[in-house]
Order: sequence, then C-alpha cells, then structure tokens
Amino acid sequence: MDISNGHAPKQLPFTLKRFHISEEYGFLLPNALQELPPFYGPWLEIARQLPDLIEDHELRSRVDKMPLLSSQYLQGYRELALAHLVLSFITMGYVWQEGEKGVAKILPRKLAIPFWEISQTLGVPPILLHMDFVLVNWKKKDPYGPLEIENLDPIVSFPGGESSRGFILISVLVEKAAAPGIKAVAQAINGLLQFDNRMLEEALWELTNTLKGMMSTLKKMHDHVDPAVFYGVVRIFVSGWKDSPAFPDGLIYEGVSEKPLSYSGGSAAQSATLHAFDELLGIQHGKESTAFLHRMREYMPPDHRAFIEEMQSLPPLRCHVVSCGSAALRSAYNECVAALSDLRTHHLTIVAKYIVIASHKAKGKSSALGSVGHMSFLDETGTGGSRMLSFLKSTRDATREAMITS
Repeated sequence: MDISNGHAPKQLPFTLKRFHISEEYGFLLPNALQELPPFYGPWLEIARQLPDLIEDHELRSRVDKMPLLSSQYLQGYRELALAHLVLSFITMGYVWQEGEKGVAKILPRKLAIPFWEISQTLGVPPILLHMDFVLVNWKKKDPYGPLEIENLDPIVSFPGGESSRGFILISVLVEKAAAPGIKAVAQAINGLLQFDNRMLEEALWELTNTLKGMMSTLKKMHDHVDPAVFYGVVRIFVSGWKDSPAFPDGLIYEGVSEKPLSYSGGSAAQSATLHAFDELLGIQHGKESTAFLHRMREYMPPDHRAFIEEMQSLPPLRCHVVSCGSAALRSAYNECVAALSDLRTHHLTIVAKYIVIASHKAKGKSSALGSVGHMSFLDETGTGGSRMLSFLKSTRDATREAMITS
C-alpha cells in the first residue's frame, strides 16, 4: 500500500458489473429467458398449465407421469435460472395442491433430483425463492414497449388470476424502481472511498428519490391485488417447510436425502435491495431481526450475497457523515433514512391489509376461492418464517433510530 506523499491510497472504483448487477434493471435479470431446450419441454408444458392443473387437482398425477430428466444439458446462467424457476413453481404447486390439510410430505424423484442438481449448480436452496418468483419471472408482451404492468406478464404463475399476476408484477416493478438506487449505492461507496463529499451527497439524494419511487410503485399493489384472493389462494404457494406446523420435520426430497430437509418460503427479505440500502446507511437492526435477515441472505443468488458482504467490509458511511461535520451531507443522509423508514411503514400497512385483516375476514368462513381456504398457521407468520408484524415494526424503528441529530 503506497502512502507516500501523505495521500490516501487510490481505491479501484466499486462497480455493479463485478457482481453481475444491471445498472438499468438492478437485481432483476434483464431479458430473462422464456424457453428451455426442447429436451425440457415436459417441465415447461406443466409450468404453463400450472394454475389450471392445481385448481383441477391434477398437478400431482401429471408430475408422477413426468420423465426424470437430467439437468446436464442446461447451459449458462439464464437457462439454469429459468429451469429453477419452472421447477420451483411446480414444486410449490405439488406440495400445496390440496391446501394445508393435504400437504405432500415427499417430493418425487422426477422433481426432486433435477431441482436439487440445478440448485447446487446455482448455489441456492431447492425451493421457490424471491429470485424465482420475481427477479427472473417477467416478460414483456411487446418487447419494444415500456416496462409497465400493462405490458408485462409473469413467465409462470399460481392460481389466483389477476391478483396472482398483479402480486408478481408489482414486485417486479418495485425491483425495477430500485435500480437507480442500487446504482447510487455504488456511487456513494466510491464517494466514500475517494473522500468526495459532493459525490456522496448526490448519491444520497438519488437514493432518496429512488425510495420514494419504490413506495409509489408499491402502492399500486392496492389496485392490482385483492386481499381475499392473496390471503386465501396465492399465499400458501410461497410458503416453505421450515418452522411450519404442516411440516414438523421438513420435506423429503426423494432420491436426494433420506432425511427431510427444511427450507423457508419465498420472502421479500430475500431481495438484496433493502439489505444493500441498510448496509450503506448503517442501519443497526435488533438481534432477532438481524438473525432472520442474515438467514435470508442464504436464499439470494451468490452474486447478490457477495455484493452485500463486500459492502460490510467498507468504511462506515454513517460515521463519516457524523465526523465530517458537513450540514449538507447530514441533511442528505437524514432525508434518505426518512425515505427508507416511510417505505417500511407502507410495507407494514400492506401486510396489515393483505394478511392480518384478510385473515380475520377469512376466519369462520370456508373459502369460496378454491381448494386452499383459510391458512391458520400463516396468520402471524411471514412466508419466510418471520414473526411478520413485529419483524417489520422492528426494522422500521431501527431505521428511524439511524437519524443523525445535530
């Protein structure tokens, strides 16, 4: 390390490209594949009919007739990611087809073996992830048209019609809205490493605007997702088999492990977006929340996980803002923290509407919305396994506490 002439050592620029993160799309996979090689036609054929097969109680018998296909002909990340998406959706449908009372305790080898192999290659668990549900699960109807809900469809969906579609696509659009903020994170890191307060200030204002944009996108959930359908139909299919009364021991992956395996369901906490913002701003979460968030990092694509881990080794931004004495920088930081806190507050209102209130309405009624009905064990728990409301309140309060008072 050269520290001659009294100058700080010159740092290499921190880039998103090194972690395969897109400046335009953030953590979304740009132009995700929609087709696998013809050899894997049986998987895609089932995936494309998934809502009907589940509603008609025919998915399990279709999977039982499916050939056992080797994953060895999948080439490159995009094919592997699409195969993981397809098998994760089929897996969730297979397990939960008959609802909470009729779960499948064994995943058949035709599904379990290739799903396990592909997951091992990608470095992720063999269950539906935020990566599958959102990051790689979108396509434009008109390839040259805008990235708006009217011009988007999921590649694979669950029962629940427009509410299922809307839940996936609004989540996609929130990730897209986050992209300028991910770019601003890299800019802020470079400002910090180069002791450039102007660059740092600009990055924080950009991140503040991004957080406001994410919140206005998240609010569109109210227009596209019916709480009764989300709660009564969609939600079970993103639920896992860790800390679940329906799976006291976990799920047996036939041909993979004789012992049952336990994995958490899909969760927004598996998105690297808020993890990155928290790391940059130095948000200190409570012990329980931190343990849960760190566990959710194991469900991220390895590149996204590496991005977060790299951020942890950098000089702390908040300490710099406190010590440098710049009122303008402190103001930019505090506005950014306030915007992140507001986003978390709105997430809380959505959870209250779509889960807590919806569960009270569902209790005592048999659902007229299909086979799944009321999901007693999920009333207070997020699909990732967290104690939902207390977790969200705790992360919001921790965010507020990061504000720097003069």
